[in-house]
Amino acid sequence: MLRRTFANALLGTALAVTVTAVPAEAAQSRALTGPLPSTITLPSGFQPEGIAIGKKPYAYFGSRVDGDIYRVDLRTGAGRTFSEGPGTASLGLKIDDNRLFVAGGAGGNARVLDLRTGEVLKSYQLQPVGTTAFINDVIVTDDAAWFTDSRNAVLFKLPFGRHGKLPAAAAAVPITGDFVQGEGNNANGITTTPDGRALIVVQSNTGSLFRVSYSGVATKVDLGATETLVNGDGLWLRGRTLYAVQNRLNVIAKVELNRKGTAGTVVSRTGDPSFDVPTTIAEFGKRFYLPNARFTTPAEPTTAYNAVAVPIP
Repeated sequence: MLRRTFANALLGTALAVTVTAVPAEAAQSRALTGPLPSTITLPSGFQPEGIAIGKKPYAYFGSRVDGDIYRVDLRTGAGRTFSEGPGTASLGLKIDDNRLFVAGGAGGNARVLDLRTGEVLKSYQLQPVGTTAFINDVIVTDDAAWFTDSRNAVLFKLPFGRHGKLPAAAAAVPITGDFVQGEGNNANGITTTPDGRALIVVQSNTGSLFRVSYSGVATKVDLGATETLVNGDGLWLRGRTLYAVQNRLNVIAKVELNRKGTAGTVVSRTGDPSFDVPTTIAEFGKRFYLPNARFTTPAEPTTAYNAVAVPIP
């Protein structure tokens, strides 16, 4: 696949590589000796948003339509429905050992699945039914899972008990400090600071990045006088390097942070001709995987969807 990295804008055009479907047995044999597929076909009408990949070569995708979770073998591209949804969306996803944490979008909910069986271990109604909410993304730390709500200035924490035991209920943690709630999508992608002592949250509508303490106090990350991450969606941290998907811009921004996550420099933006409004990001091997949400394409039951893999910038 041909791609190009750049500082502030996409220039020129590039060619996309298509992946030809092959029988499962042949694909599995080839996967043992050849490169993994660069394009993953998802069910028609699926409307993907979130992705999670654990230690094994399986990717999990969430549907915005009904919350189904679809699991794909990255070696072959073959997939199946892993867990049927509750009728509300499945957006941000993260894996913790043998559990999958799922953000429930406008349903105002979240759930935790057994990664071995797809069984729902526990469900949480984070915002009351009927309340304007958009539970958008999730990050798992050593002692808790944290969810963003793009319609309200609040994080939701699932504090773990002994041996990672799930709590009976979530705790609401209001976002205060520099964070100002506005129109549109607000708190979206979430990860931790490089030192692990706080959270990093991107505000999609303004493009601002915030360091948020575990008590909810937000401090705007200094990215320079003119730089923003507008349309920022999924975040991925590797050491001190933060990768932010700018969905409608069809790019991955690479940000070098200081250890505390108080300041950073956008060093590059990477686009690819296979991007069609990618929303979030997961890593396996030496590649990033991104689902194409195709927000600018009419969503019909027959609309085609996929996920794509690109080298880590």
